Amino acid sequence: MGSRRKVIIIGSAWPLRGGGIATFNERLAKAYSDKGDDVIIYSFSLQYPSFLFPGTSQFTSEPAPPNINIKTRINSINPFNWIKVAAEIQKEKPDMVIVRFWIPFMGPSLGTISGIIKKSGIRVIAIVDNIIPHEHSIIDRPFSKYFVNRVDGFVTMSKSVLNDLNLFDKSKPKRLTAHPLYDNFGKIIPKVEALKSLGLSPQFNYILFFGFIREYKGLDLLLKAFADNRLRYYNLKLIVAGEFYVDKKPYLDLIEELGLKDYVILHNEFIPNDQVRNYFCASNVVVQPYKTATQSGITQVAYHFEKPVITTNVGGLAEIIIDNRDGFVVEPDEKNIADALIRFFDEKKEDEFVRFVSEDKKRFSWENLLSVIDEV
Repeated sequence: MGSRRKVIIIGSAWPLRGGGIATFNERLAKAYSDKGDDVIIYSFSLQYPSFLFPGTSQFTSEPAPPNINIKTRINSINPFNWIKVAAEIQKEKPDMVIVRFWIPFMGPSLGTISGIIKKSGIRVIAIVDNIIPHEHSIIDRPFSKYFVNRVDGFVTMSKSVLNDLNLFDKSKPKRLTAHPLYDNFGKIIPKVEALKSLGLSPQFNYILFFGFIREYKGLDLLLKAFADNRLRYYNLKLIVAGEFYVDKKPYLDLIEELGLKDYVILHNEFIPNDQVRNYFCASNVVVQPYKTATQSGITQVAYHFEKPVITTNVGGLAEIIIDNRDGFVVEPDEKNIADALIRFFDEKKEDEFVRFVSEDKKRFSWENLLSVIDEV
């Protein structure tokens, strides 16, 4: 570990807007660089064909992250490109290649590149977010299996993904570790400053739902919970910050039907990195009402900004939040979510939970992730 190594990370990075995945890869590169290693990220020139991408744009207008060597090379649908990229990576003679795998669609491209690299004796480790996706299709298992067969070992950040991996392979080394903190969105700022930046009034308490909006993330459950008349007593508003990756009409209709137009603040666009802290620092509590999940980087952003989290008992979410210490863990239905919100404000839990989050976030270090990767 003392000598300088060459590490290559394969996965989304700037100028792609990959949300948590691109942010994670760039932060991982920084962690290796901080240890003195030489790091290159091989990212995508074409990540998704436009007809498969549900958002408004795959690219960000933000400046490139400083001091990170990013090569935009991989075309996810061009097999000739995969061979070319693998050959280029082989010429770099890395000590280790880390591949980020989050969706079966990437199985053929990332699997082919990994398999070619692996044959030349370079160790290839996969960090796996999902191996069986939330939204299923007939390609899922064969594409994931193709990828699994072409890497040397795996790191996961939730027990559910670790268990899913065992359905594909039982012999290769696998390690479970906690998702590190997203500490690259800036420092904590006073709530009044964050509210001013967002143009929000300090006379209200704020609940935050943050991130891309997909069906499995349960925004509909949160809206139904937020319609509970008991919550009107606490002078609350709900901030929904993130771009719709599904049809937004059912959600807008639900807000109308439930009489929530005066209580829900919709900021439905991609939130640039320099604005993320304003949303978290302006809020009293973050809610993740997911119907299914593996892990979520949103929790790690909340921990960085020392915000309590109310989450549902699905996938790996409950592995991170300590119930009635850092927040609440509840079943994924509107009644339980509403009851948790009422308890949070009625029992004035915020200050207590913030103290514990401030202590507990020390568990989630990037150095620990690097050590686990080395073990594999």
